[in-house]
Amino acid sequence: MSAWDWERPEELSERMDTFLVDGATCDKLEEVARPPFDRAVLGDLGVTGVEFAAWKSRHPAALASDVVPLRAPDAEAAPGRVYRVDGEALFAALDICEPLPFADGSVDWVYAEHLVEHVSLGAGIDWLTEVRRILAPGGVLRLTTPDLATYVDGYLAGNTFFSRHRKRMRAAGLGPPMPARRAFMFNQIFYLYGHRWLYDFEEMCYALDAAGFSSEDVRRCSFREGARPDVADLDRCCATTRACTWKW
Repeated sequence: MSAWDWERPEELSERMDTFLVDGATCDKLEEVARPPFDRAVLGDLGVTGVEFAAWKSRHPAALASDVVPLRAPDAEAAPGRVYRVDGEALFAALDICEPLPFADGSVDWVYAEHLVEHVSLGAGIDWLTEVRRILAPGGVLRLTTPDLATYVDGYLAGNTFFSRHRKRMRAAGLGPPMPARRAFMFNQIFYLYGHRWLYDFEEMCYALDAAGFSSEDVRRCSFREGARPDVADLDRCCATTRACTWKW
C-alpha cells in the first residue's frame, strides 16, 4: 500500500480496516455461552447491558461487542457466542446489520459510541429497533456520534474546533498531520473512517422515533453526564452529539 495520504479516502479505509483486524487480539478466549440469550442467562454471566463497538468495556457488568471478532493464538470468537477474554471481560462478535441474539427485554442498558454513523440510515434504524426490543422497561440507551452541526459551525466560524480535531488525530498516531484547509476538514468527516450517515441531534431523534422510541424521552446529554452515571462514564470522545433515551 502507498504512503499515507489523507486525500485518498479509499486507501485510508483499507488501511483502517487493517488496523482494526490487527488490533483485535487477546491472549485467551474461553467460550462461556451460546445464543439465544435471555435475562436469566445474562444474569448468570453478570451482564446487565451491552456496549457495542468495543472489544473490552470499562463497565464491570457489560458484554462488549464488535463486528470484528477477537482472536487469541489458538482461537477466534465465533459470531454470536459469548467469550471470557483473558479471564476477565466478556465479548461477543455481533453484526448490527443482523438480528441481535438477545431475548426481548433482556438488558437494562445499551451503549454505543462512534457506531451508528458507520451504517446507512436504514440499517441504523433497524439496529435501533432491535435495541428497543432487547431493552427492559425503564432501560437506557446512550448513543454518541460525530455531531454534524459542530462541523458545520467549525467550517463557517473558522474557530478552533478543526485544529483541536487535528491535534487529537496526531495524538492517536494516525498518519501525518491533517491538512488545515477548512474544506478538507469538513469533507473528511463524510468520506474517511467508513462513515455512511451523519447525524445532528434532530436527525438522531428522527432515527430513534422511527425505531419506536418516544421522542419525548430523548435527551441531549453532556460528556459523561446522563440518566445513568455508570453508562455515561463510558464516553471517550467529547466532539460528538449524544442522545440518551429511556422510560417506556
